[in-house]
Amino acid sequence: MSEFTFTLLGQDGAARRGCITTAHGTAQTPAFMAVGTAGTVKAMTADQVRATGSEIVLGNTYHLMLRPGADRVAALGGLHRMMDWPGIILTDSGGFQVMSLAKLRKLDEIGVTFRSHIDGSAHHLTPESSTAIQHKLDATITMAFDECTPFPATPAEAAASMRLSMRWAARSRAAFTPRPGYGQFGIVQGGTYPDLRAESAAALTALGFEGYAIGGLAVGEGQAAMFETLDFTTPLLPATSPRYLMGVGTPDDLLGAIERGIDMFDCVMPTRAGRTGRAYTSRGVFNLRNARFADDATPLDPACTCTLCTRHSAAYLHHLFRCEEMLGPMLLTGHNLTYYQALMHGARKAIEQRRFADYAAAARDGWRQTND
Repeated sequence: MSEFTFTLLGQDGAARRGCITTAHGTAQTPAFMAVGTAGTVKAMTADQVRATGSEIVLGNTYHLMLRPGADRVAALGGLHRMMDWPGIILTDSGGFQVMSLAKLRKLDEIGVTFRSHIDGSAHHLTPESSTAIQHKLDATITMAFDECTPFPATPAEAAASMRLSMRWAARSRAAFTPRPGYGQFGIVQGGTYPDLRAESAAALTALGFEGYAIGGLAVGEGQAAMFETLDFTTPLLPATSPRYLMGVGTPDDLLGAIERGIDMFDCVMPTRAGRTGRAYTSRGVFNLRNARFADDATPLDPACTCTLCTRHSAAYLHHLFRCEEMLGPMLLTGHNLTYYQALMHGARKAIEQRRFADYAAAARDGWRQTND
């Protein structure tokens, strides 16, 4: 079985081209990871997700521990077997969902006590139990349990939150069971404060994780503040490990973060947008419910190779959404993920050829064509 490794294959400025090798195969970076919160990428089969070029999917500890339960997933052969995804699976630790979805939550040094948003049942999640649940799910990449620092937060609030997360990170690391080809990522916190981000990065690096995530961004601070935070945070992380920006984002966010040395991304944006008629294309973002598409016989994106763009017209997709046919969200979700993966493929090629700045500029010029 392969060891968990990250190989740097090329660099153009801060932008990096690499490859992650794991027990469940490899993934080329920069990589966008499709979000499959409850063991499925919504509106898509596993084969369809693979066809987009996705090499990593996400599962979520909070949702899967509530339904169907980690023990049940383990009994069914683990998440890979259950959802027909033999490739890499990364599982979020559940911390963000506890904070955003759970009812009557109470946080202390030990962990978080909360009531399920589904049925109100009581649960307790700690760094140890989150790590154990991710082990039962058979996650290729386990995330450390952390507190998601709210925005805005004062320096004192951000510091207290970050330091709690660092204590939890040490406990998560101690609870992790090392296995060939499996890894665990620590999560850098500290708001938009450089000194706190530096303290967090140093604490995590000392624990020796296989990879490092940057959390607590894309929570309302705006793109400029996010990029500024990446400018001073990313260089603090080990160059020999993958760097993961959590919960980000738009195509422009991705290119800007790649420019700043990020290797991995996840976001619900392309799949959620696909279910609501919002399309990401090489010509910008479009709302397929708009009447302008009713008689449009051309492909949604002539540059795209997905099933929607090679077999159907924009008018057909408009019709499906207006009639509330489930095929509309299915086709558009597939398109949006294909577009995101094509953007990553182009970024990897551009970094190899040391022309990433030109690639990013051309992509942004294309997006400016839209008037939606």
